[in-house]
Order: sequence, then C-alpha cells, then structure tokens
Amino acid sequence: LLSVINYDNSHELQQGSKQIKDLILKSKMSEKLAREILKFYHELSAKEEQYLKKELSSSRKAVHSLKSAYKLPLVAVRSSATAEDLPDASFAGQQETFLNIQGESHLLLYVKECWASLFTERAMYYRHNHGYDKIKVGLAVVVQHMIESEKSGIAFSIDPVNNDKNKIVIEAIKGLGEYIVQGKVTPDHYEVEKGSLTISVKEIKKQHIKFVKKGRGNVEVKLNKKEGDGQKISDEEILKLAIFVKDIEKHYYFPQDIEWAIANDTVFIVQSRPITTIKKNEEAGKKTKDEKSSGVTQNQLLFSGAPASPGIGVGPVSIIMSPKEIDKIKKGDVMVAPQTNPDYVPAMKKAAAIVTERGGRTSHAAIVSRELGIPAVVGAEGAIKKLKNNQVVSVNGETGDVFKGAIIKNKTQNFTSVSERSHHRRLKTITKVYVNLAEPERAAEVAKLDSDGVGLLRAEFMIAEIGTHPKLFIKRKKQQDFIMKLTHNLLSFVKPFNPRPVIYRATDFKTNEYAHLTGGKEFEPHEENPMLGFRGAYRYTVDSDVFMMELRAIRNIWERGYRNLHLMIPFVRRPWELIKIKDLVKKSGLFLFKDFELKIMVEVPSSALELKEFIKLGIDGVSVGTNDLTMMLLGVDRDNEHVADLYDERSTAVTEVLEYIVKTCVLYNVPCSICGQAASDYPDMVEGLVKLGITSVSVNPDAVERTRELIYNIEKKHFNSIKRSSNDQKFFIEQ
Repeated sequence: LLSVINYDNSHELQQGSKQIKDLILKSKMSEKLAREILKFYHELSAKEEQYLKKELSSSRKAVHSLKSAYKLPLVAVRSSATAEDLPDASFAGQQETFLNIQGESHLLLYVKECWASLFTERAMYYRHNHGYDKIKVGLAVVVQHMIESEKSGIAFSIDPVNNDKNKIVIEAIKGLGEYIVQGKVTPDHYEVEKGSLTISVKEIKKQHIKFVKKGRGNVEVKLNKKEGDGQKISDEEILKLAIFVKDIEKHYYFPQDIEWAIANDTVFIVQSRPITTIKKNEEAGKKTKDEKSSGVTQNQLLFSGAPASPGIGVGPVSIIMSPKEIDKIKKGDVMVAPQTNPDYVPAMKKAAAIVTERGGRTSHAAIVSRELGIPAVVGAEGAIKKLKNNQVVSVNGETGDVFKGAIIKNKTQNFTSVSERSHHRRLKTITKVYVNLAEPERAAEVAKLDSDGVGLLRAEFMIAEIGTHPKLFIKRKKQQDFIMKLTHNLLSFVKPFNPRPVIYRATDFKTNEYAHLTGGKEFEPHEENPMLGFRGAYRYTVDSDVFMMELRAIRNIWERGYRNLHLMIPFVRRPWELIKIKDLVKKSGLFLFKDFELKIMVEVPSSALELKEFIKLGIDGVSVGTNDLTMMLLGVDRDNEHVADLYDERSTAVTEVLEYIVKTCVLYNVPCSICGQAASDYPDMVEGLVKLGITSVSVNPDAVERTRELIYNIEKKHFNSIKRSSNDQKFFIEQ
C-alpha cells in the first residue's frame, strides 16, 4: 500500500493513511504487552505518591490521599519515532501526543492511537519528502506523568534564528504547552546571556486564551486582562530555566530544543532534542546580513512580527485560513496563515516565505521554516487584514519585517556566501590560519573557507555522536565497529581538506562526561573534580585500550592514501607521559608513515614550564589551549557563575606564560599554534603572538576571514622581510 500511493495526491494520501490507521486500531494488542504496560502504569502511580508526600503541604497531602484512593494518575502519551528529532530533521509534530489520559483502558487505547499516528497523512508525506524508508521507521510510545502546567514553554540553548551560541532563548505562555507549539498564542520572548546569566531581552505579549485541564479533557479558557497582559514567568523562573538549559546542552554536547513546564513552583523538563536547523540558519543568515542593507526604504514597511527563520523571500501573497486550503499555495507564493500545524507542511515546502499572525520563534511555523530553509515571520498580528491575495511582498526572516513589493537590492552589492567571498580574495600570510572543528556535517562547507587546514579537530563530538562508551564496544568484543565509525567520521574531515592538514586531538572527555555515554557509568569512576582528574595523556598511559582504537582509526586513514591527518595529545602533564604515549603510537605503526606528525597540547602550567623537556623528547608541534590554561593559571572555573568574572585570557599571568611558550618554540624551531577561544575573540592577543613569532593560530569558522585579514595587516606593517624555512612551517624575522 505504501509503495503505490501517489504522495502528491492529497486524496490518495488521505485514503491510504485511513486504511493503515484502521488496521492498527482494529488489531488487538497482545495480552502480555498490555499487562506489561499496566504494570508500569501502576508503578508510575506509586512513584507519584512518593513524590507528592515529599513535596505537598500537609493539607494538600490529605486531599490527594483521598483522591488517589480511587484514581490512577493522569499521564501524557507521547510518540518518539526512530526518524524523529534527528540532527538534520525535527519531524516536528508529525506524530500525535495525547494529554490528560487516565485509567487502564484509556491508556491502552491511546498507546494504539500513538502507534497509528505514525501513518497520519502529514507523517507519511514528510517521511516521503525527506527520503526516509517507508517501512523501517518505528515508533516508541513514551508515557509520562502529566504535569498540569500553570506555565509552560520552549527553550533553546542557542538563538534558533541566528545561531548565536552566547544566547539562551526562552518562550513562555500560561497554561498547557500545546498552544505554544501549535502557534495558537504568541508567547513572551526572553533572551539570557549564557556566560553571565543575565536577562538581556524581555518581550511581553498579550495572551487572550489558554489551554487547561478540565475534568477528563482539556479546554480553552479566556484569560483576564491582568493575567494575559503581564509577564508570564518571573525573572527568577527565567534564570532557573536558563541554568537548566545550560546544563542540558553541556550534557548532550549539542545545542538543544527543550520543552518545559512549571507547576506548584517546580520546573519540569518534559523533553530535550537536538536543534535541527543550525546549518541551514548559518547559510541563510549569511545572505540576510548582506540583504539587510539592500536599499529598502522605511515607507515600504507594511508591518513587523517576530523573526523566525532567516533569509529574504519575495512573492505574491496567498492567504489560507486552514489546512483544507493548502492546495491554494503555488510554488513561490508567500504563505500567510493564522498559524500552522503539521498539516500545513506540504504547502510550506512550496512557499517562498511564510507569515503567521500567531506563534513565537518556537512555534511549529518557526521550527519547520528553519528546517526547510524558508524565510519566516511569526506573531504578526493583523497580517491577514493588512495583506491581499496576489499582492507582492518581501519577507525578511531575520529582522521580522514585511515590505510592500519586491525588495530592490543595491545594484553594486554582491550577494555571495562567506566561502564564495573568501575565494575571491585569498590573502597570503606567513602565519597559518587554521580552523577549529568538531561536527562532521560542517566539514565540507567549512573547508571552502580560506583556512590552511584544521588546527583542532575535537574528538569528543564524534564520540558523543557514536553515543556508546568505547569500553562497552571492547566489552562486547566489537572494537572494529567503534574503529570503523570513527574512521568514517575522520574521513568526513580529511577528504574535503586534503591536502591541508587536519590535526585530530585525541579524546579528552572528563570522567563525568564519559559517564553520560551509553554504558559509561559502568566504566567511569566518580570524581569530585573531574577537570583535574583521570583524563588526557595520563589516562592513555594507565588504560590504553580506547586510545589504541583511536590510533587504529587514524592508521586506517593513512592506509587509504591520505597524508593530511595528524595527532595531538591533550592535557599532557609530565614529560614521562609523552614517553609512554610515543611508545603506544610506535606500537600502532603510525610512525612508519614518514610524514605523520605527533603534537601536544600545552594547557597545563606544568607542561608550559617544562616545555623544553618535551621538545627534547621529540614533538612535531605545540598547540596552546588557552581555555584550560587560563583556568588553571588563575584558579578559576569559567563555567561557575560565582567566579566566572575572574576568568580572563588577557591577564598578565596568562600573557606572560603564552610569551614564554612561543619564544621557547621559536628558539627550538618547533611549530607553535594557539587554538583556544581567545584566538577567536581577541585580535590584540593574536597581534602580540604574531609579533612574537607564533607559526599559526586556529580559530572558529566565523573568525577565519577576519583573522586572516588581521594577520595580513600585522605582517605587512611589522615585518620588513620574512624568510620561509624549508618546510614552510617556520619562519625567521629580520629587522
């Protein structure tokens, strides 16, 4: 049935969906499975009792005890499909969620309803268009305690519109969270600075309705003016949520999209999933920043809403009031609607831009638009009255503005991507400019930048993506599976950068971070201070199994003919550690390749002060990790908000140690680089290091162009003549 449906024919899709869902709903659930579900349902009830006894006041405990004597708990029955919440596709809202379910028969019924929702028209269409297998996709049903939210919302650990990683974005409404996702109400919008945990933006929106539990169902009720017009959550709750968000992102090593709820003054995290739109937003954002200054005059502005998905879309307006009208949307139209839900997706895919009257940056319209790479403005009250069908408008998804007519761009302006612009003007510098990378999916695009290679390839993201603790592979005698997964990830970087070097920093998980991987708790000791604990080079010398698998993956790359992958050892404390590391590398056979290089990170004060000893033992280069080095020199944890203000890479202690490291490397003719955050953030520091003779800097992708230009101007200004050494890695300065 799935193979013969014409997915572009809405009638065929509807009929096929109905047949499949009917088959599932009419099928009898096995008694064994039903018993298992009900067993855990009753256990959930017992856990709720324990929690409430602890949390409720004595009077409320008494009331609850009377109720619970004859009532089973309310639960939410939610879907979790195998193709849902992937790093590149959210599948937002494609399967069903059922709230306030109570009682055994209802629970079993809605579990089946959840299974059947795998074959709604919208879910089938979405999977078809994303190229996912129509049969192999599966769906798990999650049964959670129902939180009768007084307030609820969404939070992002980065700004989902422009990918600003220094921001936490929180949106909040009164009542159950369903209305924020559906876009039926426009939420308050708050922004928190991630580093200082200070609230930088508060946009308070009027809320006229909320969704609440009543009896055994949910109903829409009107809000009075005082409740609807005020700030939906307190500043204290905003900051409490921000701390949760920051911790969750740290736990998953990836920006997160989080659903939350507040009940009885307690914050509940309902769901966390990866943000699916990072790469698309970066590409669209590059264009939009240029387009902001495209010659649009203010009198062309029709109205503004909340920016939801970056880019500029131009086309004729097509207003639709419900999903039944999606056939009205033609390719290139600007779709205008009160709000969207998953049933709108086929129309959204055709649109040049999307405008909704309700909803915030975390609504369905916003999330799906970002995923599709379509400019969108949401929460634009009155948009439908202000626009007419077939009227040509321009939608700026980064600023939230909608303009009359087609935007006339400045004719002298050249709209190109960062990679294209950098290709037009390749500046030559003696000091190499490398890039820091972690995510395999970004490698091909970042390789187009004007960089000399990858100066820091972090292993941790790749290991986290594999998801299972390396030791568990060893325990199961599946080392080859781990090695091949890592080899595949390494190829993602080595291929697009070839022949430019890629410096792989071996795993430097702390024990608490390693423990989060599947099976991790079995292998990781508990440490009071993991930052100064069992990590880096010392860990490899004590327990080399995982390190040897990494070396095998690197050797696989060399055996395939690539000569640009090299190894860097992190968190080296003492020279004797390097001796043992070199023995392990020799054992792996990597030293048989004459061009293979072994470098070390200098990020511990002891390795900086004993640098001459390390150089005498034989290393091919040094890279300074300013993040850890600064923390240990100043005795400051930069992630601790109580002392974070003391963290400063430009303090005298740090700059003097950096000067010593660079001068020592220049003296012994050893390539020296810096790869910490400081190289991306502080041009004055880069200038000082270049003058000292550092051979390269490694910066974040967004800083490559400006760093190259900065170094070009420094070298032009300060060096009378520069002679390259024979390997083009070292240079001497004549003044």
